Amino acid sequence: MILDEFLHNLHYHVDKLSPPNWEVDWDDAPLPYKLYQGLPSFPFSLEVPMTFEERNTSSTPDFESMGDFLWYVYGLTQLRESFFSAESLDEEGDLLRSFRRYAPSGGALYPNELYVYLKIEHLPTGIYHYDVAHHRLVLLREGEFDSYIEATLGNRVDMSECFGTVFISTMFWKNYYKYNNFAYRLQGMDTGVVIGQLLEIAKRFRFESCVYFQFLDRAVNHLLGLVENEESTYAVIPLSVQSANCFSVSNEKNVNITSEQLCNDLHEIHCNHYVHSQNIKEYPMLINMNEASMLEATESFRYMTLENSENEVYQQVSLPPVERLSYDLASVCRKRFSPEMDFVLGKVSKEQLSCLMYEAMESFKYQNDLGLLKQTSLTIYSCLYNVDDVPSGAYRYDSSTHALQPRQLGDQRLRLQQGMTISNVNMQQIPMCIHVGGEKEHYKESFGYRGYRIQQMEAGMLVQRLLLVASALGMGGHPLLGYDVDLCDELYRVKTEGITSLIQVPIGFYRNRPWLKGRLSS
Repeated sequence: MILDEFLHNLHYHVDKLSPPNWEVDWDDAPLPYKLYQGLPSFPFSLEVPMTFEERNTSSTPDFESMGDFLWYVYGLTQLRESFFSAESLDEEGDLLRSFRRYAPSGGALYPNELYVYLKIEHLPTGIYHYDVAHHRLVLLREGEFDSYIEATLGNRVDMSECFGTVFISTMFWKNYYKYNNFAYRLQGMDTGVVIGQLLEIAKRFRFESCVYFQFLDRAVNHLLGLVENEESTYAVIPLSVQSANCFSVSNEKNVNITSEQLCNDLHEIHCNHYVHSQNIKEYPMLINMNEASMLEATESFRYMTLENSENEVYQQVSLPPVERLSYDLASVCRKRFSPEMDFVLGKVSKEQLSCLMYEAMESFKYQNDLGLLKQTSLTIYSCLYNVDDVPSGAYRYDSSTHALQPRQLGDQRLRLQQGMTISNVNMQQIPMCIHVGGEKEHYKESFGYRGYRIQQMEAGMLVQRLLLVASALGMGGHPLLGYDVDLCDELYRVKTEGITSLIQVPIGFYRNRPWLKGRLSS
């Protein structure tokens, strides 16, 4: 299968991605976290603050604050147990146990891992893995790597102004074992959700950040000691408390740097880790896509600009003006819930809809290396029902005018239900079904095959903003990739505009589910 066909099937023909006889070996499932063995570790305090409102901020992050930061970004936050009744009286029901984090993940499989380069007091300077199972740092490499990291990013950051850097990787097997090749789409989206969570938490800690999607892959993986057929870095995010001036989108030194040069200057490290699975199957398409997306030299870094492709004029539905939403992020993270059959139809006010759209897009603005510091090519589309003073129908949200552009009027819930591949959500109970729309060619013209995963990550980042705002408004959202993309593209009439739907997120009110929940914090 050629790569272009693979990407097309990822979006429009999911059934072609897995062999018909694909079976999931649940007993041989990998752990949802990576466990290193035999390396120095530095445990964080388990006394994690339950609010940011009274948090003391200092000019220099310390070991304690980094522990709190990483826990809120990707730590284990909850143990859930749900009971599924048996089909007959002669059988016992199944107990489903899962560990959850504040960032959602497809199937709760969490394919990502966090690595950090830290230069803080009371901790050896070096490269660490965040061990979420034990809420601690595991030392992989000790030493100062400012110049090395600067080089991997094409000298577009001043690491002397940064106290640390977060590397977000993807472990291919962690969700391939269940989803087969569809895992490639999930991995990009999941990474974006983690980035979105990290950026929101960084704001509360008053950290300046910049997301670098372009870097020398093999050099970064070499630094972290990753085996590229198992795991690869997707994003690099330096952190600073000084200012955003240390981040740049241009290579001021204008020198071409290659991964080969950097790898030759740094010795290899080999670290043992445990994944539980005994029979790890091959995933050649994921490896091929990862290799095709890699950047070997800084001269390959690219930037993009946006062009306004809107040719039609729509009768807009103006939304009431709203201020930026103020809420305790820690409390909102704890309340965030992904309902399935738990949605209950309720009336949504026009002000709530206005706040959801406005806050999601405003909070999405972030620094990156794509050349899009204050804008994005992603757009929010939505099918609305039972919203005050808004006719039922399919709309495009225009963030520049804070208004809705009708695409098709009428109740679209049955149509959306028919487009779902798995009926795990009752669309008749949904007042707002959000679709994130993006360029149909997935940034390929600007970034080649790397563009696909960049776009999926950006979509995931926007989804996390939508979920957090929905939670702050007393609602829940459930991200879904199992839906008919062609149907939605037709619904919003975007095919001629070169736009496609990237993910579907039903949002609404819900009832509590019967389960046992316990917080994994003090």
